[in-house]
Amino acid sequence: MINRIATFLSVVFHPLIITTYLFALLFLITPDLVGVSALELPAIGSLLLLIFLNTFVAPAVIIYYFHRFGLVSSLHVDNLRERRLPYLVTIIIYGFATYLFGWQLQPIGELAPQISIILAGVTFSLLFVGAVSLFWKISAHATGIGGAVGMIVAFLMRFDETLLFIPLLMTIVTGGFLVSARLYLNAHTPAQVLAGVTGGLAIGLGTVFFFL
Repeated sequence: MINRIATFLSVVFHPLIITTYLFALLFLITPDLVGVSALELPAIGSLLLLIFLNTFVAPAVIIYYFHRFGLVSSLHVDNLRERRLPYLVTIIIYGFATYLFGWQLQPIGELAPQISIILAGVTFSLLFVGAVSLFWKISAHATGIGGAVGMIVAFLMRFDETLLFIPLLMTIVTGGFLVSARLYLNAHTPAQVLAGVTGGLAIGLGTVFFFL
Protein backbone atom coordinates (compact mmCIF):
# COMPACT_ATOMS: atom_id res chain seq x y z
CA MET A 1 0.00 0.00 0.00
CA ILE A 2 2.75 2.44 0.98
CA ASN A 3 4.69 1.48 -2.13
CA ARG A 4 1.68 2.35 -4.28
CA ILE A 5 1.27 5.72 -2.58
CA ALA A 6 4.97 6.50 -3.04
CA THR A 7 4.76 5.55 -6.72
CA PHE A 8 1.59 7.62 -7.13
CA LEU A 9 3.29 10.70 -5.65
CA SER A 10 6.33 10.20 -7.88
CA VAL A 11 4.11 10.11 -10.98
CA VAL A 12 1.67 12.90 -10.06
CA PHE A 13 4.52 15.20 -9.06
CA HIS A 14 6.89 14.25 -11.84
CA PRO A 15 9.55 16.99 -12.32
CA LEU A 16 8.17 17.96 -15.73
CA ILE A 17 4.58 18.46 -14.50
CA ILE A 18 5.66 20.62 -11.54
CA THR A 19 6.25 23.46 -14.02
CA THR A 20 2.59 23.43 -15.04
CA TYR A 21 1.45 23.26 -11.40
CA LEU A 22 3.58 26.29 -10.56
CA PHE A 23 2.20 28.37 -13.41
CA ALA A 24 -1.38 27.31 -12.60
CA LEU A 25 -0.89 28.48 -9.02
CA LEU A 26 0.59 31.82 -10.04
CA PHE A 27 -1.96 32.44 -12.82
CA LEU A 28 -4.95 31.79 -10.56
CA ILE A 29 -3.79 33.28 -7.25
CA THR A 30 -1.43 36.11 -8.23
CA PRO A 31 -2.02 36.87 -11.93
CA ASP A 32 -0.66 40.39 -11.57
CA LEU A 33 2.77 39.07 -10.53
CA VAL A 34 3.13 37.11 -13.76
CA GLY A 35 1.55 39.69 -16.08
CA VAL A 36 -1.67 37.87 -16.94
CA SER A 37 -4.15 39.89 -14.87
CA ALA A 38 -5.49 41.57 -18.02
CA LEU A 39 -6.43 38.23 -19.59
CA GLU A 40 -9.82 36.56 -19.30
CA LEU A 41 -10.01 33.12 -17.68
CA PRO A 42 -10.36 31.24 -21.04
CA ALA A 43 -7.23 32.98 -22.32
CA ILE A 44 -5.35 32.07 -19.15
CA GLY A 45 -6.51 28.48 -19.56
CA SER A 46 -5.28 28.42 -23.16
CA LEU A 47 -1.93 29.85 -22.08
CA LEU A 48 -1.59 27.25 -19.34
CA LEU A 49 -2.46 24.50 -21.82
CA LEU A 50 0.26 25.74 -24.17
CA ILE A 51 2.77 25.69 -21.31
CA PHE A 52 1.66 22.15 -20.42
CA LEU A 53 2.09 20.96 -24.02
CA ASN A 54 5.56 22.48 -24.30
CA THR A 55 6.96 21.59 -20.89
CA PHE A 56 5.35 18.21 -20.20
CA VAL A 57 3.73 16.58 -23.22
CA ALA A 58 6.55 17.26 -25.71
CA PRO A 59 9.42 15.88 -23.57
CA ALA A 60 7.23 13.04 -22.22
CA VAL A 61 6.38 11.87 -25.75
CA ILE A 62 10.03 11.94 -26.79
CA ILE A 63 11.10 9.98 -23.69
CA TYR A 64 8.34 7.46 -24.46
CA TYR A 65 9.75 6.89 -27.95
CA PHE A 66 13.27 6.67 -26.53
CA HIS A 67 11.91 3.80 -24.46
CA ARG A 68 10.15 2.24 -27.45
CA PHE A 69 13.37 2.32 -29.48
CA GLY A 70 15.43 0.91 -26.61
CA LEU A 71 17.44 4.04 -25.91
CA VAL A 72 16.28 3.99 -22.29
CA SER A 73 15.33 0.86 -20.38
CA SER A 74 12.65 2.51 -18.24
CA LEU A 75 10.25 5.42 -18.61
CA HIS A 76 11.46 6.53 -15.16
CA VAL A 77 14.99 6.88 -16.62
CA ASP A 78 16.54 5.59 -13.40
CA ASN A 79 19.81 4.48 -14.98
CA LEU A 80 22.43 7.21 -14.60
CA ARG A 81 24.07 6.67 -18.01
CA GLU A 82 20.71 6.58 -19.78
CA ARG A 83 19.73 9.95 -18.32
CA ARG A 84 22.05 11.98 -20.53
CA LEU A 85 20.13 11.93 -23.83
CA PRO A 86 16.66 12.49 -22.28
CA TYR A 87 17.98 15.40 -20.23
CA LEU A 88 19.69 16.95 -23.24
CA VAL A 89 16.51 16.76 -25.32
CA THR A 90 14.39 18.09 -22.44
CA ILE A 91 16.76 21.02 -21.92
CA ILE A 92 16.52 21.86 -25.63
CA ILE A 93 12.70 21.72 -25.49
CA TYR A 94 12.59 23.96 -22.42
CA GLY A 95 15.04 26.36 -24.03
CA PHE A 96 12.79 26.52 -27.09
CA ALA A 97 9.74 27.10 -24.85
CA THR A 98 11.58 29.96 -23.13
CA TYR A 99 12.35 31.51 -26.52
CA LEU A 100 8.81 30.91 -27.74
CA PHE A 101 7.10 32.63 -24.80
CA GLY A 102 9.68 35.41 -24.59
CA TRP A 103 10.06 36.41 -28.22
CA GLN A 104 7.71 34.61 -30.59
CA LEU A 105 4.32 34.64 -28.87
CA GLN A 106 3.20 38.24 -29.03
CA PRO A 107 1.77 40.09 -27.22
CA ILE A 108 2.46 37.51 -24.45
CA GLY A 109 6.19 38.21 -24.61
CA GLU A 110 5.58 41.92 -23.96
CA LEU A 111 2.57 41.54 -21.67
CA ALA A 112 4.00 38.79 -19.45
CA PRO A 113 7.82 38.56 -19.77
CA GLN A 114 7.74 36.89 -16.35
CA ILE A 115 6.64 33.64 -18.03
CA SER A 116 9.79 33.31 -20.11
CA ILE A 117 11.97 34.29 -17.13
CA ILE A 118 10.41 31.56 -14.98
CA LEU A 119 10.83 29.08 -17.82
CA ALA A 120 14.47 30.14 -18.14
CA GLY A 121 14.90 29.43 -14.42
CA VAL A 122 13.40 25.96 -14.85
CA THR A 123 15.65 25.37 -17.86
CA PHE A 124 18.67 26.31 -15.78
CA SER A 125 17.59 23.86 -13.07
CA LEU A 126 17.42 21.15 -15.75
CA LEU A 127 20.93 22.11 -16.84
CA PHE A 128 22.00 21.80 -13.22
CA VAL A 129 20.48 18.32 -12.88
CA GLY A 130 21.82 17.28 -16.29
CA ALA A 131 25.35 18.42 -15.46
CA VAL A 132 25.38 16.70 -12.08
CA SER A 133 23.90 13.55 -13.64
CA LEU A 134 27.00 13.18 -15.77
CA PHE A 135 28.70 11.73 -12.70
CA TRP A 136 26.11 11.46 -9.88
CA LYS A 137 22.42 10.56 -9.65
CA ILE A 138 20.87 13.71 -8.17
CA SER A 139 17.10 13.74 -7.56
CA ALA A 140 15.20 15.57 -10.31
CA HIS A 141 11.98 15.32 -8.26
CA ALA A 142 13.64 17.07 -5.33
CA THR A 143 15.14 19.71 -7.61
CA GLY A 144 11.76 20.40 -9.19
CA ILE A 145 9.83 20.77 -5.95
CA GLY A 146 12.70 22.71 -4.40
CA GLY A 147 12.63 25.12 -7.32
CA ALA A 148 8.87 25.62 -6.95
CA VAL A 149 9.26 26.34 -3.23
CA GLY A 150 12.12 28.74 -3.95
CA MET A 151 10.12 30.73 -6.49
CA ILE A 152 7.03 30.94 -4.29
CA VAL A 153 9.15 32.07 -1.32
CA ALA A 154 10.85 34.69 -3.47
CA PHE A 155 7.53 36.01 -4.84
CA LEU A 156 6.12 36.19 -1.31
CA MET A 157 9.17 37.99 0.11
CA ARG A 158 10.00 40.33 -2.76
CA PHE A 159 6.46 41.43 -3.61
CA ASP A 160 4.98 40.95 -0.11
CA GLU A 161 2.24 38.78 -1.64
CA THR A 162 0.57 37.21 1.40
CA LEU A 163 -1.88 35.27 -0.80
CA LEU A 164 1.00 32.88 -1.50
CA PHE A 165 1.54 31.94 2.15
CA ILE A 166 -0.95 29.05 2.28
CA PRO A 167 0.10 27.71 -1.16
CA LEU A 168 3.71 27.87 0.07
CA LEU A 169 2.88 25.76 3.12
CA MET A 170 1.00 23.26 0.95
CA THR A 171 3.93 23.06 -1.49
CA ILE A 172 6.39 22.47 1.37
CA VAL A 173 4.21 19.69 2.81
CA THR A 174 3.82 18.17 -0.67
CA GLY A 175 7.57 18.36 -1.13
CA GLY A 176 8.09 16.55 2.17
CA PHE A 177 5.84 13.70 1.09
CA LEU A 178 7.45 13.62 -2.36
CA VAL A 179 11.06 13.34 -1.19
CA SER A 180 9.97 10.78 1.42
CA ALA A 181 8.39 8.77 -1.41
CA ARG A 182 11.60 8.90 -3.44
CA LEU A 183 13.57 7.69 -0.44
CA TYR A 184 11.04 4.96 0.35
CA LEU A 185 11.26 3.65 -3.23
CA ASN A 186 15.07 3.61 -2.93
CA ALA A 187 15.20 5.82 -6.02
CA HIS A 188 17.71 8.11 -4.29
CA THR A 189 19.88 8.46 -1.22
CA PRO A 190 19.29 11.22 1.36
CA ALA A 191 22.33 13.08 -0.02
CA GLN A 192 20.92 13.02 -3.57
CA VAL A 193 17.56 14.31 -2.36
CA LEU A 194 19.17 17.03 -0.21
CA ALA A 195 21.37 18.16 -3.11
CA GLY A 196 18.31 18.35 -5.37
CA VAL A 197 16.23 20.38 -2.93
CA THR A 198 19.15 22.73 -2.19
CA GLY A 199 19.97 23.28 -5.86
CA GLY A 200 16.36 23.79 -6.89
CA LEU A 201 15.70 26.16 -3.99
CA ALA A 202 18.75 28.29 -4.83
CA ILE A 203 17.88 28.49 -8.53
CA GLY A 204 14.21 29.31 -7.81
CA LEU A 205 15.11 32.06 -5.35
CA GLY A 206 17.77 33.50 -7.66
CA THR A 207 15.48 33.55 -10.69
CA VAL A 208 12.82 35.67 -8.99
CA PHE A 209 15.10 37.90 -6.89
CA PHE A 210 17.58 38.77 -9.63
CA PHE A 211 15.52 38.72 -12.82
CA LEU A 212 11.94 39.67 -11.90
